[in-house]
Amino acid sequence: MKSLHALFKPPSSPTKTTTSSSSTTTTASKTRKPATSSSSSNAPIPSPNPPEITTTISKTSENKPKSSLSALFIPPTPPTEAHFISLIHGSKTILQLHQIHAQIIIHNLSSSSLITTQLISSSSLRKSINHSLAVFNHHKPKNLFTFNALIRGLTTNSHFFNAIFHFRLMLRSGIKPDRLTYPFVLKSMAGLFSTELGMAIHCMVLRCGIELDSFVRVSLVDMYVKVEKLGSAFKVFDESPERFDSGSSALLWNVLIKGCCKAGSMKKAVKLFKAMPKKENVSWSTLIDGFAKNGDMDRAMELFDQMPEKNVVSWTTMVDGFSRNGDSEKALSMFSKMLEEGVRPNAFTIVSALSACAKIGALEAGLRIHKYIKDNGLHLTEALGTALVDMYAKCGNIESASEVFGETEQKSIRTWTVMIWGWAIHGHSEQAIACFKQMMFAGIKPDEVVFLALLTACMHSGQVDIGLNFFDSMRLDYCIEPSMKHYTLIVDMLGRSGQLKEALRFIERMPMNPDFVIWGALFCACRAHKKTKMAKFALNKLLKLEPTHTGNYIFLSNAYAALGQWEDAERVRVLMQNRGVHKNSGWSCIEVEGQVQRFVSGDHDHKDSKAICLKLEEIMAGAVKQGYIPGTEWVLHNMEQEEKEDVLGSHGEKLALAFALICTSPGMTIRIVKNLQVCGDCHSLMKYASKISQREIILRDMKRFHHFKDGSCSCRDHW
Repeated sequence: MKSLHALFKPPSSPTKTTTSSSSTTTTASKTRKPATSSSSSNAPIPSPNPPEITTTISKTSENKPKSSLSALFIPPTPPTEAHFISLIHGSKTILQLHQIHAQIIIHNLSSSSLITTQLISSSSLRKSINHSLAVFNHHKPKNLFTFNALIRGLTTNSHFFNAIFHFRLMLRSGIKPDRLTYPFVLKSMAGLFSTELGMAIHCMVLRCGIELDSFVRVSLVDMYVKVEKLGSAFKVFDESPERFDSGSSALLWNVLIKGCCKAGSMKKAVKLFKAMPKKENVSWSTLIDGFAKNGDMDRAMELFDQMPEKNVVSWTTMVDGFSRNGDSEKALSMFSKMLEEGVRPNAFTIVSALSACAKIGALEAGLRIHKYIKDNGLHLTEALGTALVDMYAKCGNIESASEVFGETEQKSIRTWTVMIWGWAIHGHSEQAIACFKQMMFAGIKPDEVVFLALLTACMHSGQVDIGLNFFDSMRLDYCIEPSMKHYTLIVDMLGRSGQLKEALRFIERMPMNPDFVIWGALFCACRAHKKTKMAKFALNKLLKLEPTHTGNYIFLSNAYAALGQWEDAERVRVLMQNRGVHKNSGWSCIEVEGQVQRFVSGDHDHKDSKAICLKLEEIMAGAVKQGYIPGTEWVLHNMEQEEKEDVLGSHGEKLALAFALICTSPGMTIRIVKNLQVCGDCHSLMKYASKISQREIILRDMKRFHHFKDGSCSCRDHW
């Protein structure tokens, strides 16, 4: 491949040869060393850092594979401004753009305003905002076009504060903004949620007389929507003379409909939708997405069925809507139907489908989606790679998650975090910590979520000292202030390991007031270690805190029941009813032959209910012979012993286990997903069942994975 130096090298003069000397000339040309170009060394190279630029060019020309740049025409000498702009537009990577920039400097064209504008825009497009700033800062004199390019680049890369800073610099420099400046300034105001500054920009727009420009007007409505000033958004909309022009007003309507949906004003959104002069596919999808985000999937489905023409966006909206609203089975069904209809999914559709697989542990469906990605030659982008890692990890196949992680070239901090979480919830703390070290070597700075994953890994493996070291490191080494979640994990970790006094001391030294979850973690640890006195102390602390959500009420009721205070437990349940607080139903899912089966406690509506009950009785009888004793203390209701055993025997995960033993081949791994934490009795029975059936049982509850094999669990009864 020719280097970029060669692209700009002037053509050499033709060599005159005679017939008699042709062989000599040919031999000489084969042995002659190429002449060193003097144009590069003599050309003035302005700062910054010219040696680094030259090094980048030489290294890249030697090591990089062929690119589209080599196919571009060799320009006359000297190269023109138009040629460089063509090269900038043809560049594929930021490295190529740096090469082109170096040649621009060498050929003394860096003062060109047009070239500088294109460089800023292209660098921003490739998320190299520091390079954009460097180009902008070294260009003089600055003008409207360079300012617009930089403000647009900063805004699209979410550097909102810096965009506003350069807008103010633009004004101080005496450069008047135009219709291309204000939309991105307004977007930055919305990103900063700065209502007052946004209104000030609106006043500037009015003074400039460009308020009727369609681009500016849409941006004004969008800004007011995002800063939650729906009334102001409607005012701008009502003052728009083009709103009933069916040819150009769709975007304006869609932005306002989306704003109404975001605010939960679905009646206003529907009214706007009906009044639209022309309804595009985007308009339908916007309203469908609004109903989905407000939890009304029935209405979303109704609108979807009414759509005159469905495209990938509308299908994706439905798949994502069902997945986010907890109906993962329906999400996967919609994805399958989409493929049957011949609609090619985009990356976001596939990510939504993989998310649905992850939520219910549908490994077989996830494998089919992964095969679709491979068969269709889809590039494993950061988003797709992260979604696949998450799916495999949450479906119980941590080995495949690790394999996909290794194949994903573009790893963001989210990709690393998902992999660390995967190792953590499977109880592999050493691999989680090793993955964290690899992330550090890759130059990725950890955030608070990464430390949550690390602390979770230490908690599940009982590595208290390492966990405390990570907790100190996040504050001292990375200046990350721990949140309540981090403090809760430390209390939980100390409590699980039996260090109850240390846990209480840690709570007392917290710089913030401990919440319901903190005292709840201590209570659970005291109960597990049968420390009744401290458990009552933690319960008294809980009573002083007003329950703020459903989980708090349920926990308080269960806490009373665990201590045998049945009247108090009943009082809390009555209080829940009076306040309209409803407990989320527990369920357990299992995938058999590509079909997801869902079981709830006491479920007798399944078509194979009789066979399931008989199989469960067989399992429990075999377990009793091996030493299993039903843990009736896990039944948090005041009832007779026999009734408690009946309740335990109908838990959803046990029904799922029995169904799997009936419907799957001997020796096949059984994978169960539960939305709540597994109770101690079910955990005990799973251990016996794995030994009796000679199968591995993988159970995922709301906190972690339990791998049961040969009568033992991977958590070592530490969960």
